[in-house]
Amino acid sequence: MENKEKNTIICRIIIFAIVIVILFFAYQIYQRTNFNDFIRYETKINTSEFVRDSDIKYNNERSYKIKSSEYNDAMFAKKIKLNKKTPYKVTCMVKTNNVQSNAENVGAQISIQGSTEMSKSITGTQDWQKIELIFNSKNREELEIGFRLGGNYGESTGEAWFANFTIEEGKQNKDNNWKFACIILKNTRVNINNNQVNINITENEIDDVKSIIKRFEDCCEVMSNGKMTAKSDIYESDNPITELSYDENHGYYVSTENIKEQIKEVLEKDEYDHIFAIVKLGDEYHQNDIQIKDWIGLGSMNYHEIGFSNIRLPNDSRSYIYKYNTRVNLFPEEVFLHEFLHTLERNAQDYGYERPELHDYEKYGYKEEPLIGQKKWYEDYMNKNINSIEGKIGLPSEIYILKPTKNSEFKYSYKIDEFKQPQNLIEEIQEIIRKLINKFK
Repeated sequence: MENKEKNTIICRIIIFAIVIVILFFAYQIYQRTNFNDFIRYETKINTSEFVRDSDIKYNNERSYKIKSSEYNDAMFAKKIKLNKKTPYKVTCMVKTNNVQSNAENVGAQISIQGSTEMSKSITGTQDWQKIELIFNSKNREELEIGFRLGGNYGESTGEAWFANFTIEEGKQNKDNNWKFACIILKNTRVNINNNQVNINITENEIDDVKSIIKRFEDCCEVMSNGKMTAKSDIYESDNPITELSYDENHGYYVSTENIKEQIKEVLEKDEYDHIFAIVKLGDEYHQNDIQIKDWIGLGSMNYHEIGFSNIRLPNDSRSYIYKYNTRVNLFPEEVFLHEFLHTLERNAQDYGYERPELHDYEKYGYKEEPLIGQKKWYEDYMNKNINSIEGKIGLPSEIYILKPTKNSEFKYSYKIDEFKQPQNLIEEIQEIIRKLINKFK
């Protein structure tokens, strides 16, 4: 009888030990595979490895690891709810090992799924550092924030660890005072089809540009009927343009990637709402060396939510495009205004406002006029005073206060618990129970 009881006790101890061992290994698997409601995405399915890493931690918190042994765009993302027209800042700590990318702006980064909004990208082998993404929700009430090894423009290999996620809501600055950074890139030094092209902006051209920028500031306030003001800081950069971007529609142009160092230097000095890059891509000696397809200004681009435009100086130094003359040109600031309005046009679309296309002036009965170009169209466009069968149309007055999100808008921010992680075993068990309840609802 005693032997039977002893055997029963031993069996129970063995079963209990087995259960403990099973639970231990199950918990280890859970720790490696639990992504706390994050959804995993890959361009090349089943190529990258996603794990929770217990060996490499930040502040004693298990990190989220993405490993790509071959080029891939991989991301884990979480859907969050937002308030419309509100600034947000997402931050995390990131560590990388041998991250290599096949394009610019690709690497370990924070991204918004389905958009081009992203933080800076980390490549190479680097220890823990903080990265951030600031953005405005605009017309969105829900989106997916992603922590990514890759990017919109290419793919990456290597390892990246992410930890310490935060999201905070800021307070939008609703003033209508726009601040412009005007970067005069004085020297172009590019090799086009094995032909070295060297072009310089002259001092007379710089003087003309400075005069036109002042006129642009004044016309923004006057033509908007006081709905906005404009203040410009002018920077003369001796750091040359050494590469150009190209597409079939425009030929060669200057993208933010071509002058990222010049832009970075300017943005370290102040916060800006729009960037003008004033460039020269031809002169009397290099008329056709750099192929341009009929543009003097190029807009509707952005640099991390800040509007970005090219203003190209003409090849002919005798041109009156940027010179005020009562017999030739009464509206020399037109190119600056036109390209800035492309940014407002895009912003209006992003915020969900109906507006006509900036290039559709003929559709509404406007035409290019001698001396003043499309000035009447721009004025009505900026004041929602264009006649249509639906009534008056144009840019809404609210668009002038919906400027790019800046760090200064987070001075009195507050954190949101969207990325809160379980801090101990009890919280993890509660999280498991919550997921099981939601699964069987």
